[in-house]
Amino acid sequence: MGQTAIFLRTACRGLSILGATMARIIYGVHGTGHGHAIRALAVARLFPEHEFLFVSHGTGLGMLRREYPVFECPNPETIVAAHRVRPVATLSRLLKFLRHHARAGRSVRELFERFQPEAALTDYEHFVPVVAREMDVPCLSLDHQHIIPLCGPRVPWRRYPEYLATVWAIRRFFDSASTYIATSFFAPPRESMLRIVPPLLRQAVLQREPRDGAHVLAYQGYSTFAHFVPFLKQIARPVLVYGLERTGQDGNLVFKPNAEDAFLDDLAGCRYVICGGGHSAISEALFYGKPVLSRPVQHAIEQFLNAWHVEHLGYGKMLRSSNPPATLIRDFESELEGYRQRIRTGTFCGNDRLVGEIRGFLGGKT
Repeated sequence: MGQTAIFLRTACRGLSILGATMARIIYGVHGTGHGHAIRALAVARLFPEHEFLFVSHGTGLGMLRREYPVFECPNPETIVAAHRVRPVATLSRLLKFLRHHARAGRSVRELFERFQPEAALTDYEHFVPVVAREMDVPCLSLDHQHIIPLCGPRVPWRRYPEYLATVWAIRRFFDSASTYIATSFFAPPRESMLRIVPPLLRQAVLQREPRDGAHVLAYQGYSTFAHFVPFLKQIARPVLVYGLERTGQDGNLVFKPNAEDAFLDDLAGCRYVICGGGHSAISEALFYGKPVLSRPVQHAIEQFLNAWHVEHLGYGKMLRSSNPPATLIRDFESELEGYRQRIRTGTFCGNDRLVGEIRGFLGGKT
């Protein structure tokens, strides 16, 4: 294609974004866990005038399909078992992904050709930004993971192998977008051209008023922590447990099915939160002013960094062992008021700024 044709094609696409009230947008979403899909849904709901077509896999498929059309496509995945990353299984899954890479790439190109998007978004998804670059479609990356390469000075030396492996994966598989924004409840120690905004919160979170109740909310995005239930039984107050795919009551524990309204009601009204190291869950808890006790998945450097910053910023504590001392809960609860005071000094909602950034990316008028 000649340079003149490229210029005309780009100019026409820009006019369609600027002049129309609706844009066709392909949105690639990493489908492991809940956080990526929750963030992507929050973005799409903020722009109801646009037409979205999602590309995802795994858990993300079911979450996104409730509201939008979704094209299923594989993505590099991290395998977690017994609350730790399994490097051999992860490498095996990656090799399988690479064997089918060319075929999956062709299917996404065909999707672009059929849908004819004016723009693309990606939340840690591989194929959409790659194909968008090939087809000269502007692509905005919006996730939390791209903040990781800036956090090297805060990574302990014994964790550097997993840190370097994660940075390599980000650069190798998730670095093809044309523009990058990271959402984060903490600031990285290094400067960069990456634009960083406070967390993006779904409207259902913003609609609820926090209150201090008597119960604890416990949530595990990966139901693989064998010692989680015995640990929760040590708490001398009611604990509402989400994410373990069971229901019923066991002593002070009430196991609840995953349901957005009930979960957010219980989150807004709890005394404090016990969760993994996922960015979305921690951000929502902090927005409601809830101290956080975080047990990150072992060898998952993003979760480690999130939990480490919860403790470093005085918002709660990082749980470092699967068999914590019996005094941990007592000590944590004795510090709750101090945690709450420090949380009140933070900013945990970046929705307005992010809307402005996305509108600027799309051309200024949406």
